[in-house]
Amino acid sequence: MTNIFASHEAEVIEAVRAARENHRTLEIVGAGTKRNYGRASHCDDVLDVSGLRGIVNYEPEELILTVLPGTPISEITALLESKNQRLGFDPADWGPLFGAKANAATIGGVLSSDASGSAAVRYGRSRDSLLGFRAVNGAAEGYKAGGRVVKNVTGFDLPKLMCGAMGTLGVLTEVTLRVFPKPFCSAALIMRDIASAEGLALLRRIWSSPLEATGLSYIPASVAFPELGNIGEGAALIRLEGAVEPLREKVEAALMLLGNRAEQINDETIFAKIGDGAAFEGSDWDVWRVFVLPSEAQKAIARIQSPLWLADWAGGLLWIGVLPGNDGMLLRESTEPTGGHAALLRTSDETRSRVAVFLPEPPVRAALTKSTKAAFDPLGLFNPGRMWDGV
Repeated sequence: MTNIFASHEAEVIEAVRAARENHRTLEIVGAGTKRNYGRASHCDDVLDVSGLRGIVNYEPEELILTVLPGTPISEITALLESKNQRLGFDPADWGPLFGAKANAATIGGVLSSDASGSAAVRYGRSRDSLLGFRAVNGAAEGYKAGGRVVKNVTGFDLPKLMCGAMGTLGVLTEVTLRVFPKPFCSAALIMRDIASAEGLALLRRIWSSPLEATGLSYIPASVAFPELGNIGEGAALIRLEGAVEPLREKVEAALMLLGNRAEQINDETIFAKIGDGAAFEGSDWDVWRVFVLPSEAQKAIARIQSPLWLADWAGGLLWIGVLPGNDGMLLRESTEPTGGHAALLRTSDETRSRVAVFLPEPPVRAALTKSTKAAFDPLGLFNPGRMWDGV
């Protein structure tokens, strides 16, 4: 196995050209914090793109940022904060969950894995922030897609396709992102000692209101966050943001919707910890992420019956702990009747090799997936099998 380092798009093109000629598959790696996410992919060589790093263009007044994919999220966040702006999808740091360093994730890796945090309930996921990109396809051709505006009708919406594709469709060499103003103030509310069914119903009530909450999570008593203190049977958490006076009015309105049963807390880092999967760090449990309609969350929880779980996105995202070695069949059978799907985020190498990490596709969709892969990567050079066998 050869490690190939690239710091410019031209070097990526040359690496792909050589891989084509020599019939060598490539594992696409940045910081490597999520290298163990997805199916075990056995590649001939490693293409390290962490050298594609830096700010290409930043226009704060236009809310547009263009960076190279190897740029650390921490560097991007610091730049945006200097202009009171933020990435709307609230990038999650899954590195520690996989035993990697914290704050090492790159924007390319976050987009490729769709590592979206708690604020996605308000601003959308990573695919809603990626406006355009440059990449190298399996024919060793550099190309661009999308643009620099939110409403782009210049062709197929390829940016959405690349988010969550796990590097199987090509090598990103530049990304253009939509950013958002960062509110002056924020407030976190907690409702303690509340059962999951009632707590999730209240979160949905806030979600459907005009309050534009940027965090809507439920934590059962089985999950320990010491900074929250005693939460009794469970706790519903709400984050609201805005200027001082509008935020005060939002908090008052939220308290009314919650029947004045909530209290304000000072530690808002809890939402970052929820998005990062911190509740599962240090445990041996397999970690699944289950996506359901918020209205179906309680049914899914009741069917799954895991002692270790929590909910984000007003119940639209469930983090589920499963005993090691479990094939997840019961979990998927419990989820699919609600119209949801489940992805295995963290597990052992042995389980990754035999269990469908992502939702098994029906024949029609599987054929579409293979044809898409063939269009971007006809020789199957990039992360083969990372998402589904034979893709």
